[in-house]
Order: sequence, then structure tokens, then C-alpha cells
Amino acid sequence: MRTSFVFSEVVTGLRRNVTMTIAMILTTAISLGLLGGGLLVVRMVDKMQANYAGKLEVSVLLTNDVSANDKDCTQQPCAGLRSQLEQTSGVETVVFQNRDEGFERFKRIFEAQPELLKLARPEAIPATFRVKLEDPDRTDVIKQAFEGKPGVKGVDDQGKFLERFFEGLNGLRDVALILALIQAFAALLLISNTIQVSAFTRRVEVGIMRLVGATRWYTQLPFLIEAVVAGIIGAVSAVAGLVLFKAFFLDRITRNLTESGIIPPIGYLDILLVSPWLFLVAIVISATTGYVTLRLYVRL
Repeated sequence: MRTSFVFSEVVTGLRRNVTMTIAMILTTAISLGLLGGGLLVVRMVDKMQANYAGKLEVSVLLTNDVSANDKDCTQQPCAGLRSQLEQTSGVETVVFQNRDEGFERFKRIFEAQPELLKLARPEAIPATFRVKLEDPDRTDVIKQAFEGKPGVKGVDDQGKFLERFFEGLNGLRDVALILALIQAFAALLLISNTIQVSAFTRRVEVGIMRLVGATRWYTQLPFLIEAVVAGIIGAVSAVAGLVLFKAFFLDRITRNLTESGIIPPIGYLDILLVSPWLFLVAIVISATTGYVTLRLYVRL
């Protein structure tokens, strides 16, 4: 009897304040959706760092005359540069890639962008030494030793590019989390206001219950459950929104980048792994806000 009464009160409260309940659910869903987006970016960055950790290389780009006239790296200065690289402390492997091989690699990476491939020419791709280091953070050794040498056009450090790329992704994550915090604050205010309005509309019934001996927790429980139910519905909406966003927008936007292997794809499993955190945050925020509101502003 008590359980059925509590849940009937919850349904009644949600129905009486339907507009505020809908606003609370939508605000909570947007907040949790932004939070989920930030968590997905974190997972993507972690995957990228794991994928690239053992693949980072330093590219020693050769000048145009060396690239055009020494395809097998058997003449000077190419052969001498290769020997020096192989003897440099901290170098694990050295692979020579001539101009034609570099152009084929370029076509594989950007095969999803035919417009770019039409504009590319083999003459624009320099021959390259692809150097893998035992310690990927020691790229300064190669730059200091080989930059400016005869036959060297430049030294390209992939780690620096990835560092800037990760900074951009982390900035995107931070923006999503800041917006999520702003929306969460709005959700807190809506939850508090909804509970106050709900308690005011049922003040007569609650007063009678207290007169006949009902405890404070028994009279407050329906309002807490209302807030938690709205939060859970908001979390469900947020997860559904992330799934729809991935299916209809994210996959299209990032298709070229994922197919070329630049960034790892975000799958439905990632959304599934993030979802429990969204439900946990929704329950904690709703329950905590409801409890504090009832204690500070509502006398039941």
C-alpha cells in the first residue's frame, strides 16, 4: 500500500507539472549529451595516443635533385646520409622511401579524396628517410644533427604535429565540458524550481499526512523520486541523442579521416561504455538537488 501510494504520488506530480518536467528533462539531456560528447573525445584521444605511440617517426626530407636523380639511394649524398642515420645513437630503424613510393603512399592515405588526388603530382613528393627512434621524445637529436646538411630539405617531426592535433581535440573536449557545466547548472535550477512548485501544489495533502503521523522522509520521498525519474529520462534521451548523432552526422563528417586512419572511429561500443557515467551523473545530480531543495526551501 505504501509503495503504491508513493509511486502514485510521483505520477501525479509529473503530470501536474508536465511543462516544467519536460523542460527539466530536455535541459538534463542536453547537459548529459555534451558531457557524453566530451567523454567520447577523451576516449578517441586515448585511442589515438595508443595507436601512434609505437608508430611515431621522424621524416628526413631530401632535396629535389636527390629525389629526382637517386631513386635507390646509392649515390652521394643520399647514401652517406643513410649511413649516418643508421649509426646515430637512439635510432631503431631507417627506411628509405623514394619519390614514387612516397606518391603511392600519399594516394593510399587520401584515396577517399579524389579531388585532392587529381591535383597531386609525383614531383611534389620528396624522397624521405623514415626514421623510427627508440625513444619517440628524442626527435631533437635528429633535427640538430641533420637539419641543414647537404641533400636535406628539412626534418619533419610527426610528434609535434600530433601534439598540436591533440591540443585541438582537447580544446574541443574542454568546450563541450564547459557547455555541459552551464547546462547542468540550468538543470539544477529547474529541478529545484520543479520540486518547489510540486510541493506547493500538494501542500494540503502533505499537511494532512503529517497530521496523521507520516514521517518527513515518507512525505519527501515522492518529490525525490520525481527528480530522479526526470533525470533518468534525460539520461536515456542523451544516450539516444549520441547514437543518432553518430549514425546521421558524425560518421559522415569523419568518414575520410577514419578511412585514412588519421583518427580512430567512435563506435557504438564507446557510447555504451560512456552511458553508465551519464546515468550515474543524472541520478546523483537529481537526488542531491532534490534533497537539498527539500531541506532548505520546502517544509514538509
